[in-house]
Amino acid sequence: MVRYEVHLETPHLRMIHKAADILKEGGIVIYPTDTVYGIGCSMYHKPAIEKLYKIKGKSKFQSMSMICDSIQQASQYVHISNATFRILKKCFPGPYTIILPAKHEIAKLMLSRQKEIGVRIPGNPVCQLLVRELTHPILNTSVSMPEDDLGFYPEPESRNPFTDSADLMLDSGPFPDQIESTVLRIHDNEIEILREGKGDIGILSL
Repeated sequence: MVRYEVHLETPHLRMIHKAADILKEGGIVIYPTDTVYGIGCSMYHKPAIEKLYKIKGKSKFQSMSMICDSIQQASQYVHISNATFRILKKCFPGPYTIILPAKHEIAKLMLSRQKEIGVRIPGNPVCQLLVRELTHPILNTSVSMPEDDLGFYPEPESRNPFTDSADLMLDSGPFPDQIESTVLRIHDNEIEILREGKGDIGILSL
């Protein structure tokens, strides 16, 4: 696996371009988000999707999330009502995963006929620039380590299923905290809190 050191707020564009090229070619990339490190692939490359599910140890019936650069881009893949749009405006960009009803495009792209998918729009220039360079969302899942670990940050010489399987890591160093995103499901304009994480659920009542 190749590592590029990137600044979390001002990443070098050459490194972003290289990561996007790898994704376009069906590769797997590890990158920093605004919560924990993520690992992902192009949503338009079926062999890469199969590999990502295998790395994560998920079945094709378990949903992942997609990283988008905007609510407008997300609307191409999920149904967003006016009420849902107002909620998304409060949450994004930010440390939330919002599970929404999927459009037919998702069923065509994914390995199973998923009826919903998580949407992430991290408040992180690395992710924003990477998705814009790719020109479509990244199929994303978190890079997890054992529960007693402080979080994912492998040293260059360390080995684990994620670094062993990825083609490139955009390395911003260890994060000051390792808190996963707050996960919400919105269905029929009703909000269900599935996991409280870094995102403040208090904004939902504003």
